[in-house]
Amino acid sequence: MPVIPSGVEESLDLSEIVRDVSTPLDMTRRLFATLHVYHDVAACSAAMNMAIDKALLEHARVPSIRFYRWHSPALSFGYFGKFADVARYEPERDLVRRWTGGGIVFHGEDLTYSIVIPADASIFGESSMAIYENIHRALCRALNASSERAVVAGGVDPGGAEIAMGAAITDRGYNCFAHPVRADVMIDNRKIAGAAQRRTRRGLLQQGSIQGVNLQNSLAERFAQALSTNCSEHKITREILNRARELARQKYGTDSWLRMR
Repeated sequence: MPVIPSGVEESLDLSEIVRDVSTPLDMTRRLFATLHVYHDVAACSAAMNMAIDKALLEHARVPSIRFYRWHSPALSFGYFGKFADVARYEPERDLVRRWTGGGIVFHGEDLTYSIVIPADASIFGESSMAIYENIHRALCRALNASSERAVVAGGVDPGGAEIAMGAAITDRGYNCFAHPVRADVMIDNRKIAGAAQRRTRRGLLQQGSIQGVNLQNSLAERFAQALSTNCSEHKITREILNRARELARQKYGTDSWLRMR
C-alpha cells in the first residue's frame, strides 16, 4: 500500500492497474465483521449523491454500504475526466464529476452503491486492488445465488476457464461499461459491474454501479450479506445530510467542479 503523506489524498483509477494481485484476501471469511447498510428511499440529484458518499466517509466509524437512486437520468465521470467528453449529454442528463477516478457511467437504470471503509478497519491495510477485487467477488456470490454466472475479470471462473482482462485505458473519456478491466464483474463476457476508489488517511471510498442484470430479487440485500454476516440497517443521520448539503452546494453542484478539466 502506498504511503500517503499528511494532508495528501490518493485517487485510484483502477482502469490503469493491470498488474497481478498477490496474496488475495482470505475468501473463507466475509470482508467485514460488521457492516452498516443504508438504503436511500428518496432519489437525489447527482451532486447530492456524490456529497452524501463523501459525508459518509468523513463520519465513518464502521464499514458501510449505501444503495441509492437518481431523481433523473444522470451521468457521472471520474475526477480526472474532461468535461468536453460529456458536455453533449448535458441537455438530457444530470452531470456530475466524481471524487473517485474511472470513466463515464450512465445512471438511472442501474443499482448504484458506495462502500466506505474507515482507516481503523483491519481491511483498510490491504491493497486498494485487493479490496476492489474481493468486493466484486462478494457481488459475484450474490449474483450467482440467483442462477447468474458472474465471474471476476482476470481470474478463473468456477468452470476453470480463464477470464480475459482488458488492457489499461488512459483515456478518461471512455464508457466505463464498454471497457472491462481487471476485477470487474462479467456475465457471458459482458461487463455488468465496475467501480472506482478514493483512499485518504481517513478511509477508503468505493463507488460502484451494477447494470444489465435483474436488479430485483433482493440483489442489494444479498450483496450486503455476502460482504458481512453482521449487517444492520441504518438511516442517514441529520448531521451527515447537513454536511452533504453543504458539500453539494460548495463543491459537487458547482460549475467550477464540473468543468475543472
